[in-house]
Amino acid sequence: MATETRTPFEEQRSARPQVRPRTEGWTQAQDSEGRPLLQFASPKRGKPPEHLADLTVEERVAKVQELGLPGFRAKQLSTHYFTHHTSDPERMTDLPAAQREQLVAGMLPPLLTETRRLATDKGDTIKFLWKLHDGALVESVLMRYPGRITLCVSSQAGCGMNCPFCATGQQGLTRNMSTAEIIEQIVRANAAIAAGELGGDPRKGGKDRVDAERVTNIVFMGMGEPLANYKRVMDAVRTMVAPQPHGLGMSARGITISTVGLVPAIKKLADENIPITFALSLHAPDDELRDELIPVNSRWKADEAIDAAYEYYAKTGRRVSIEYALIKDMNDHAWRADLLADKLNARGKGWVHVNPIPLNPTPGSVWTSSEPHVQDEFVRRLNAAGVPTTLRDTRGKEIDGACGQLAAADETDV
Repeated sequence: MATETRTPFEEQRSARPQVRPRTEGWTQAQDSEGRPLLQFASPKRGKPPEHLADLTVEERVAKVQELGLPGFRAKQLSTHYFTHHTSDPERMTDLPAAQREQLVAGMLPPLLTETRRLATDKGDTIKFLWKLHDGALVESVLMRYPGRITLCVSSQAGCGMNCPFCATGQQGLTRNMSTAEIIEQIVRANAAIAAGELGGDPRKGGKDRVDAERVTNIVFMGMGEPLANYKRVMDAVRTMVAPQPHGLGMSARGITISTVGLVPAIKKLADENIPITFALSLHAPDDELRDELIPVNSRWKADEAIDAAYEYYAKTGRRVSIEYALIKDMNDHAWRADLLADKLNARGKGWVHVNPIPLNPTPGSVWTSSEPHVQDEFVRRLNAAGVPTTLRDTRGKEIDGACGQLAAADETDV
């Protein structure tokens, strides 16, 4: 009688339970074929007011002239906004007193209203909840690290990718954020830093430290799928890297854009010729699980997304990050670490870095953290296979640091 032979992957798969993804306390919207609904187009809503940060340098000059003032006032306004982080006309003493209010009202209309703020005990992490002009809610998280200050920004109100583990995905897509609304998160964070509101020791940076007194790093890992709001996100990136006073004067290398895997947009991003860091939120190397975990996998499979990530590296020379949230008995199996390593190594060496992300322990939930020894083994296997892997230093657990949690709670309270 012939005996059945099994591959090493199959042997490992039989050794541990497999928890399936499912929503808890909410129901995923579905399309006409019963699959999780994906929303790529932004619903029609009233546009936010036009703002200086929505305009090119030339458009700013033209807008100021439309308001009846000389064009050079546009540069003065830009200096106040991008360099001094203010929209307060009382602080703009180089502008004619009689025209300040008119100029600011026309060029720097209010975009974000802070409705809630949470800080860690050390004060080195602050989470902001912002209300937009139409009542939509978004979040950003400000974090001080040795030698740098990172801001996690939102790019959409809500999200249309409908991932079952994501607090933002529960809300669906409310709308795309404007370029200026994205930039305003940074300006407001810089204002908070300048006012001494971010705790932590700016001197702890080692020999390579920078005494960062403004945001140095941006991660598009807040609410929304950045590549589904491609034009406004890229216009915001261009403003971030534009020299002061015309932009924020940031380094492109300090900006990270993360996506769940919108392959055509990843390929477009590779042609932008802006040396940002690209991150792929993979979370599973196999389509069997990723189809359930990341619904957009029904459009572009795991290998297609990995191929696009490799193409980004090949075109830009910039090493790619793979984001991988470790979820107990769902995607943290040793065989998945091996499969991930095989898939990444098959495309070459030195092009990628893996960031496993620990979840918060949540007893009774399927969305809970891996056991420490399982987490360590996952990381060990990837490193042993020659794939550089570093466990993410997560922040904000005590303040619901994962984006979408505050907004979801606030909407429930309304």
